[in-house]
Amino acid sequence: MSNIPTPTVSGPGRDSATDARRSARRRPRLSRGVTYTALVLGLAATLLPFAWMALGSFKTQGELMQRPITWWPQEPTLDNYTRWLTQLDFGQFLTNSVVVAVVVVLGNLVFCSMVGYALAKMDFPGKRALFLLVLMTLMVPGVVTLIPMFVLVSNLGLVNTYPALILPFLAGPIGVFLMRQFILGIPDALIEAARIDGAGEFRVFFRIVLPQCGPPLATLAILTFLGSWNNFLWPLVVAQTESMYTLPVALSLYSVGSNGTYYGLLMAGSVLVVTPILVLFLFLQRFFVQGIAMSGIK
Repeated sequence: MSNIPTPTVSGPGRDSATDARRSARRRPRLSRGVTYTALVLGLAATLLPFAWMALGSFKTQGELMQRPITWWPQEPTLDNYTRWLTQLDFGQFLTNSVVVAVVVVLGNLVFCSMVGYALAKMDFPGKRALFLLVLMTLMVPGVVTLIPMFVLVSNLGLVNTYPALILPFLAGPIGVFLMRQFILGIPDALIEAARIDGAGEFRVFFRIVLPQCGPPLATLAILTFLGSWNNFLWPLVVAQTESMYTLPVALSLYSVGSNGTYYGLLMAGSVLVVTPILVLFLFLQRFFVQGIAMSGIK
């Protein structure tokens, strides 16, 4: 049996097919390069203010005010940090912020999880209306409830106390929504099996449901800590003595003097305020991403 030669295609048709394949390969590379370039530019634009803040915290007031501006400190100094850590009551401000943030985070982790579990896995009259109310509160700006909340706290005699800083934020609608969306994905058969074995609702919640909610709990912890740590308006209103100031309030009050704003002191204080948030996010970054992704697809 003779070998039949395979026909080869030559000419304009073959050239056009080759060019089409090459252009198809170049297209993803080009789009990938454009995407990476846009991401790098976006990252640079995001980090630029933080870099300016960190470098400015080592400058003197005169250097910060001079023109043209300079990026690197000409005469680096730690005076701004020294004033925060020695002359001002930084330890008290830090303690207040930590106590308030930690208690608010713990309260949201427990209470938002409980409400989310009830809305996801329990049947009771008014369940849909309650969930609709939670969604509606997401659209209400916090400043709208500021005055009624202050009147309530004042009538209870809690002004200038830790409960005034903590109680209004122990549970938030975003936390309830986040936990409900995740708990909806837990199999009903698992919960029903625990109930058949005689477990009560609290035992089902703490022994079955809560251990499976690691990613959304980490997400909720980061979001709540960030909101509580950076909260400025409410502590400014309800904390009426220096001993109850949180870091954002102290930062705004002690960086302004009779001669104007002390920008170096302001930037050093901003670095001290931002650092705990960055550390927390770096530790919980993986859970944060998982929590957002898994709650969003439920």
